Amino acid sequence: MSSPEPTAPSAPGTTINLTNQFLIAMPGMGDDNFAGSVVYMCEHTERGALGLVINKPIDIKLRNLFEKVDLTLDREDLANAPVYFGGPVQTERGFVLHEPLGGEEGAHYNSTLSIPGGLEMTTSKDVLEALSNGAGPRKVLVTLGYSGWSAGQLEEEIGRNGWLTVNAEPSIIFDTPIEKRYERALSLLGIDPAMLSSGAGHA
Repeated sequence: MSSPEPTAPSAPGTTINLTNQFLIAMPGMGDDNFAGSVVYMCEHTERGALGLVINKPIDIKLRNLFEKVDLTLDREDLANAPVYFGGPVQTERGFVLHEPLGGEEGAHYNSTLSIPGGLEMTTSKDVLEALSNGAGPRKVLVTLGYSGWSAGQLEEEIGRNGWLTVNAEPSIIFDTPIEKRYERALSLLGIDPAMLSSGAGHA
């Protein structure tokens, strides 16, 4: 009986897939774009990786962003929520990270990436239109820009201890105060931020 068992694609020993994980910047992160950041990974393939920073609000409220695209946002729970810096690539473009909509009617947007085992990311304006009509996903995080890595680049940064990785926890994205997200993400690994910043000299 030689029916080949399906195996996870981990052939060349170093292949890692960080889709639906958090990248947590180490204190020594030299790139100011990512210092102190937590990135939710939307896609990671052999061609590269794409993620959204979830803990760097910018000086724009969702209500204002909607006004810029001629929509009104009547949902009180969202109107004053901040827009986030998602990363340094395409910073004029909006990315909507939201809970999976499942089979709800009208739940299919023109351009949505379903993240295996995780959330969904929509880049088409129809998700904003749904939200402005009081519909759409209940939990959302909207960024301008995204974080992108070319093939092998992220693996190299992790190899240089630039990032810690851990399975993503949606409650940190949607329910945790912004200033506590870094700490909470680290706590998924059982790490206290003080342990990292003390560099060497662990007692």
